[in-house]
Amino acid sequence: MVSRIDSNKARIKRHARVRGKISGTAERPRLSVYRSLSNIEAQIIDDVKGVTLCSASTYEKDFTEYGGNKEAAKKIGEILAKRAVEKGITEVVFDRGGYVYHGRVAELAEGAREGGLKF
Repeated sequence: MVSRIDSNKARIKRHARVRGKISGTAERPRLSVYRSLSNIEAQIIDDVKGVTLCSASTYEKDFTEYGGNKEAAKKIGEILAKRAVEKGITEVVFDRGGYVYHGRVAELAEGAREGGLKF
């Protein structure tokens, strides 16, 4: 029998390795991404205090479109950037969550950059 690697366990391992190297502060918080098959969410976190400063997700009531495509990811990035700029956050550290920087993760980052975040 051929054993198969659990891709989510591998992602969690990659995420832990990346999290050892990056951390969010009050001056430059961490933009963390979580992607599932049909949704995407992102939050801006101050790791020093351990608090989420703002977040955006396709789970929200006012987001009515399908959340598992690149267009939705870009909208979530723009929404998150708008909420962050309102709170005075302009620079962040991007945490891709162990996912490949491609597709929906890259679109979310592009939307956040267009919305005014720098990383």
